[in-house]
Amino acid sequence: MSAQHPIWTPTPERMAQSNLNQFIEHINMQGEVIENYDTLHQWSINEAKQFWLEVWQFCDVIGYQGDCLVGEGRPKWESFQSNRDTIWFPQAQLNYAENLLSYAFQQPNQTAIWFDNENNQQRSLTWQALCDQVSIVQQWLNHNGVQKGDVVAGYLPYIPESVVAMLATTSLGAIWTSTSPDFGVDSVIERFGQVQPKVLFCCNGYTFNGKTHDMTSKNAAIVEQLPSLSNTCQIEYLEQQSFSSTNSFEFSDWQAVLASFIPRGIRYTRAGFNDPLFILYSSGTTGKPKCIVHSIGGTVLNHLKEHQLHCDVQPNDKVFYYTTCGWMMWNWHISSLASGATLVVYDGSPVYPQTDRLWQLAEQAEVSLFGTSAKYLEAIDKQGLSPSSSFRLPKLKTLCSTGSVLYPEQFDYVYEHIKADLHLASISGGTDICGCFVLGNPISPVYRGYCQAAGLGMDVAVFDDQGQSLTEQRGELVCRNSFPNQPIGFWHDNGERYHHAYWSKYQNCWHHGDDVMLTTQGGIQFFGRSDATLNPGGVRIGTAEIYQQVNRIDHIVDSIAVGFNDNGNERVILFVQLLEGKVLCDEAKDYIKQLLKEKCSPRHVPHEIYTLSEIPRTKSGKLVELAVKQVLHGEEVKNLGAIANPEVLDQVKDIANTEFKT
Repeated sequence: MSAQHPIWTPTPERMAQSNLNQFIEHINMQGEVIENYDTLHQWSINEAKQFWLEVWQFCDVIGYQGDCLVGEGRPKWESFQSNRDTIWFPQAQLNYAENLLSYAFQQPNQTAIWFDNENNQQRSLTWQALCDQVSIVQQWLNHNGVQKGDVVAGYLPYIPESVVAMLATTSLGAIWTSTSPDFGVDSVIERFGQVQPKVLFCCNGYTFNGKTHDMTSKNAAIVEQLPSLSNTCQIEYLEQQSFSSTNSFEFSDWQAVLASFIPRGIRYTRAGFNDPLFILYSSGTTGKPKCIVHSIGGTVLNHLKEHQLHCDVQPNDKVFYYTTCGWMMWNWHISSLASGATLVVYDGSPVYPQTDRLWQLAEQAEVSLFGTSAKYLEAIDKQGLSPSSSFRLPKLKTLCSTGSVLYPEQFDYVYEHIKADLHLASISGGTDICGCFVLGNPISPVYRGYCQAAGLGMDVAVFDDQGQSLTEQRGELVCRNSFPNQPIGFWHDNGERYHHAYWSKYQNCWHHGDDVMLTTQGGIQFFGRSDATLNPGGVRIGTAEIYQQVNRIDHIVDSIAVGFNDNGNERVILFVQLLEGKVLCDEAKDYIKQLLKEKCSPRHVPHEIYTLSEIPRTKSGKLVELAVKQVLHGEEVKNLGAIANPEVLDQVKDIANTEFKT
């Protein structure tokens, strides 16, 4: 990296106007001498208490603060309700919804939510209208007995009603959990059945990629298996109501709820900083999904830090992130309301009815931050889409990418075909912390192929298997200090599963499971998940290195690589999805192998290459290398419901039965 030149450098004017620069000036006025991001990051680690206190003040958190930290030790995770050695803001009292809706007093008639879907059903909510609806739904929840600490669930697409339902829930100090309607009944029950919600929000149907999906029978089946429910509210999202419900359930109707109460001032129930706010779920591809509990204060404080200091979100910015209610980026996106930003929300396929659909939205909504997945950028690059040629994007200043590795070629694509003067932030963290370990910052250069830096307040490092720090060498992503947005724990866990998930590999150190390299300049390069790392001949290979080359081939849509254990020797097996009408001939296989040999190394060359109709992924779009590997070895995949296209694994099984002997 030291030999590289930056692919983008912020102008002095942009740096001076950034929230981050203002934060540095604020710190320096107290006697510190912080000159750049690196010195700020080191100060945020060395002076962690002071840093988080300053974030609270700078970002105008609403609530009683109290002391910052009790205990200097490491977390002692026995259960999510138990005491810990390190407790952040133990006396603090605050409310998530109160912080998100605070700008309603300053700009009641400005737009809070700008919504569109693939059917062009545009609508918007002002801050005042948003508060009015939250007030009404809060009263309805109260009427149904929802109190502080109760769980309310959403089985919903990302629509304005989802935001209202979540804010109404959290305004009461209750706990919100959600998933998207593409999840099947069994997958939903696996999640919601563990947390026993008191109220469920759902919808009558939705459309995706031009196809209409009726949800009424699925809703009924879920309600039947959730005896904890006292009421269910169904949103008539689909205008056509030709569906004939085959069940006897009578759900409350969203519009009827809105007509049943009169808006009034929202009554916020403040709770402890470390009280539960959200329950998110692991992908569940290796067993029953883990119910990860996130705190009110940790979520508020960390999201404000990431939005304002790292993404430079400012009042009236238009913030867009393409996500579903089943991905933590939904929670992250909605929190940008706390910075006074407008949520730009889109429901539907990102490439329907045209490939450039999201860029039409970006132009029309005047998006300032555009959030998407690395896979989306790779796909539109291969399709030859050049948004800068067709759309005016003068307000766009930041593009965030997450979900998988952003390859160097995608950096080139963004700057050549989207916008030359743009802060490209490759961010990575996850459901585990409802935030990021590494992300961008608006005052430092962007280097091709690298995440810019570790997050402020996060002592991120790279360890070898013995727990020794590495620089310019690949290893495991770890975090060596406590931080406010560490999850409280797992729902109804005695601490054992939580400890095993993050704390068992290295003593007193969070192990995240990413295969990464830290550069001398502080940048981080990602190679994929550690559990997907290949090891042919004892040489560690990241699957992302293979995908980076193979997915660029014109007739290949997608790919997945796994290791097959053959009498103690690991062989790399590659599966590819081809464009319709293409075939994988011997010449094509030879080309792939030669390409990987030249661009990577002989170790990267697959032993065998096979075709699949689709590449198996989770419902949030992540590759399921472990599931494919299990099928190849004749093992059972424990949770097919977490996979978006589980039928593809039958194709893998047929190949395994024909070609392999385990």
